[in-house]
Amino acid sequence: MTPANRWRDALQGAAPQIGMWIASGNAYSAEICAGSGVDWLMLDQEHVPNDLRSTLAQLQAVAAYPVEVLVRPASGDPVVIKQLLDIGVTNLIVPMVESAEQAAALVASTRYPPNGIRGVGSALARASRWNRTSDYLTTADDSISLTVQVESVAGLDAVEDIASMPGVDAVFIGPADLAASMGHLGRPQIPEVVNAVEQAVSDIVACGTAAGVNAFDETIARRYMAAGARFVLVGADVTILARGSEALAQRYRDTEDTSSNTSI
Repeated sequence: MTPANRWRDALQGAAPQIGMWIASGNAYSAEICAGSGVDWLMLDQEHVPNDLRSTLAQLQAVAAYPVEVLVRPASGDPVVIKQLLDIGVTNLIVPMVESAEQAAALVASTRYPPNGIRGVGSALARASRWNRTSDYLTTADDSISLTVQVESVAGLDAVEDIASMPGVDAVFIGPADLAASMGHLGRPQIPEVVNAVEQAVSDIVACGTAAGVNAFDETIARRYMAAGARFVLVGADVTILARGSEALAQRYRDTEDTSSNTSI
């Protein structure tokens, strides 16, 4: 039997879902983070060196862990979406959505005909366990969740229409690109951008759709959760490694400086 979509169910729960960005493109790192206790992981293909095979390896590495996995392709190309679904992705998050029409096209990419345009290749696919899941073709549409990412002024202007589109399970706000679109490149934490994100979260929730956002600053992350965000990316494997290794090196540099000063 094809399982129900657990991520969709989790978004209806009482507690916000806390997530981590996997940007290393590495199955070993993904498995380490899968056992960390976070609720969900986002395997990224948009900004990192991740292809179909490396994404598959990460899906296999984290499969044994109690963590939900979303995969973000670099674009909403229906061919790419088809390939991701066939290797077993059940939760998609698609970037740069700016209209209800674009959202509707993405929904169609996740559905088999006559409800959509997804190509039929279940006999070859990990998703159906190579047709060992006997009802896959008739139940697959309901087992897949679609999150669309709004990250521009144009997207904000259409956010209620996007959030109301049947088949869109959640809308995720991308503050970095949104800030750039608003004329504040590199400043997603300024009040104007934070206020815009909060308003978008409120608008999405009012449509009966789950809202998400990324915020690595804990104060802002909690502010977005208080505004109604149901799922939040609060860190990334590569930034944890970068900042952690810098802090480790600096501790020893500081010790060396102190030792040098006291020996004079």
